[in-house]
Amino acid sequence: MPIRFFIKQWLMPPGLLLLLLLAAWWLRLRHPRLALGCFCLGAGGLLLMSLPLVVEQAARRLETEAALAPASWANLAKQADAIIVLGAGRERGDPAWGGSDQPSYMALERMRYAAALAKASGVPVLTSGGLHYGTPPSEAQLMAERLQADFGVSVAWKEETSRTTWENAEYTAKVLQPLGIRRVIVVTQAWHMQRARWSFEQNGFEVVPAPVGFLGREHARPFAGLLPESRAVWQNGQLLNEAVGLLGYRLFY
Repeated sequence: MPIRFFIKQWLMPPGLLLLLLLAAWWLRLRHPRLALGCFCLGAGGLLLMSLPLVVEQAARRLETEAALAPASWANLAKQADAIIVLGAGRERGDPAWGGSDQPSYMALERMRYAAALAKASGVPVLTSGGLHYGTPPSEAQLMAERLQADFGVSVAWKEETSRTTWENAEYTAKVLQPLGIRRVIVVTQAWHMQRARWSFEQNGFEVVPAPVGFLGREHARPFAGLLPESRAVWQNGQLLNEAVGLLGYRLFY
């Protein structure tokens, strides 16, 4: 896993773009035209990745599932028998919490939404997420603890083995389908929902999408989103990774 992660970080932006800039410097004397091309690709790519406008436009192409109308939450029990919250990483050893691991900000956004849906509908919750580099507790356990402590929502089931979106669906099927549960509400980021829904449907579920955290709407940023922002680099990286993942899933699963 660490080797695969290391390679992936250099094959995807911004790692790839930094390699292009390094290549431009290395080739500047012997192959100036090639160096110029590498520089333009590297610098231009970094500029585009830093623009909020690019975030919005890219997200709109991934965020194809509409948000659930709040007025419909109370009727979700007629459509599904479980709410599934997908893990989204963790923050390691936060001193503010006595050195214990905590769900990431993105995971908390999903948990908050899942808690609201559960309270409105009465549909039970499953948390899904395995170990982080083999270190316990699982993401599912962390989310279950915070859902209870912070939102007053008890988790009925935990899927604690998965490392990918496909495994979220595959291993959740082993937990829920023997109980006769095939209609599920899936909670994840709006830009991740296409891949999540496809994975769960391929594993035998009927999915009610519950996307949260939309990036592809108008955020009223100054100068129409054409000023570079550090956060946009991370967001564009997430969106590009998702686009590659969506294509890869269709090819390999």
